[in-house]
Amino acid sequence: QVKVVESGGGSALAGGSLRLSCVASGTFLNYFAVGWFRQTGAGREGVSCISSNDGSTYYSDSVKGRFTISRDNAKFTVDLQMDSLNPEDTGVYYCAAVARVGEARDICRMNKDDFHYWGQGTQVTVSS
Repeated sequence: QVKVVESGGGSALAGGSLRLSCVASGTFLNYFAVGWFRQTGAGREGVSCISSNDGSTYYSDSVKGRFTISRDNAKFTVDLQMDSLNPEDTGVYYCAAVARVGEARDICRMNKDDFHYWGQGTQVTVSS
């Protein structure tokens, strides 16, 4: 059985940093396109995605220039480095994986129901 698990959430002050990590059990994330999604009262937003095949990455306008998504192929993880955090970054962050090729921007714009695996989410709270 495949499971996706997030780690690294927590609390930070505005201007601080956090690093989230996503790992799969039962398979390797290397084979999947992966997205990080943020759940707030406004809904679930795709903040960053990474392609499975062409190395492309995508960032929403709200995080561009502050967040960095990357693969650690030695650890089989997909990480999200979050810098210059602000209170608007507060939310539950989910990792999702899909066995699909394509550009990262298209992955982030997919219907959420089309992702094969979702993690349970990790809370990120940024205070001013």
